[in-house]
Amino acid sequence: MARKSIIIFVSLLVVLMFACGTGVSPDTLPLEASGDSDSPTTESPTAIVEPTPVQHVMIPGELPTIQSGAVGDQDSSITADQKRAPSGDRFTFGRFERPFNANTMDMYYPALDIQGALFYEDSTWIYATLNFKNDSSSYVLNGKYGFEIDLNVDGGGEWLVLVSQPSSTEWSTNGVEVWFDTNDDVGGSTFGYSDKVLTDGNGYETLIFGTNQGDDPDLAWGRISPSDPYIVQLAVKKSMLEGDPAYLVGMWAGTNDLEPSLFDFNDHYTHEQAGTSLIELENFYPIKEISELDNTCRMAIGFQPTGNEPGLCPLPPKPAQEDDPPASCPPQYVVCFPFGNQVVCYCIAP
Repeated sequence: MARKSIIIFVSLLVVLMFACGTGVSPDTLPLEASGDSDSPTTESPTAIVEPTPVQHVMIPGELPTIQSGAVGDQDSSITADQKRAPSGDRFTFGRFERPFNANTMDMYYPALDIQGALFYEDSTWIYATLNFKNDSSSYVLNGKYGFEIDLNVDGGGEWLVLVSQPSSTEWSTNGVEVWFDTNDDVGGSTFGYSDKVLTDGNGYETLIFGTNQGDDPDLAWGRISPSDPYIVQLAVKKSMLEGDPAYLVGMWAGTNDLEPSLFDFNDHYTHEQAGTSLIELENFYPIKEISELDNTCRMAIGFQPTGNEPGLCPLPPKPAQEDDPPASCPPQYVVCFPFGNQVVCYCIAP
C-alpha cells in the first residue's frame, strides 16, 4: 500500500507543478478519485427549472348580441347511410363536404359536419362559432376547428385560426394556433379556383401563435360553448387585423387533412386524387386523399359584397316584382346585417 500511496503522491505533485508552470490554478483541474479505480463517484444533482406560468392579462368575455355574419351548411347525416353527401362538395371551387372516412365512406363523423356558423365583432375581439351535428350519441369534439380570413377579398386567405380538440367550456389557449401566409401563396395562381398545374407552395407557413410561440400570450382563445356541447367558439384579438375593417371569413373543420401548409387544398391535389362525396360525379366518387373535412362558403364582413367575390356565400335575390318568378331563397333562410346605411343579406339555406 505504501508504494501505491507514493505513486499517487508523486503523480499529484507532477500535476500541480505542471499547473503552476502553465498558469493554471489547481482549483480548475479535475479531481481524481483516490483509492481503487472502481470507487463510486458522486455528482452534483442538476437543478430542475420549472417553467414560468403564463400570466394572461386579457381574456375574452361573452359574445356580442349582434352578429356580423351567418352561414348555413349541408347536413350530411341525412344521406350518410348512402355513403354520400347531399350536396356542397365542389372541389374546383374549394368547397368541401366530407365528414366521412376515405374510400369506403362507411363512417360518418357528426363532430366534423358543420351545420352553420356565426361571426361577431366588438371593439377588442372577433369571434367565430361553429355548430356541429347533434346525433344524440356520445360526443367528442376531437378534430380541428377554425376559420380563415381573406383580407384582400381576392379569394386567397391571409390568416388561419385553429383550435384542436377543445375540451373546456372556459376560454383557453390550449391547442389554439394562429397561422399567417407570409409569402402570399395560399390560393395558388388562380384564387378561389383549382389550378391547372399543382402548386409547390407551402400555404400557411408561419405560426404566429401557438405552444410557446408568439409575443402575445392572449392573442387567440377557444372553448366549447357553455350552453351547447355541439358548438365550438373561437376568439382572436381584433388588433391582429391591423385596422382592416373589411374581409371575407370562411369556416373549417377537419382532422389530419386540415393541414395549414396544404391551403388551398384544390391546388395541391387533382380532382382525381381528392375524389368527391357526391355520388352523382361518378368519375371522381368516392372521396380519396382528402377526407374528414368540411368547410363553408365565405361571409363578407364590414362591406357590401357585389356577389362576385371568390367563395362568397350566395346573396339572396332582389325582391321579386309582381310578374317575376318566386325568389329562389326561402324567406326563413335570408339573414341581413347592417353595414353603415346599407344592409348586407345572405341566403343561408344549405
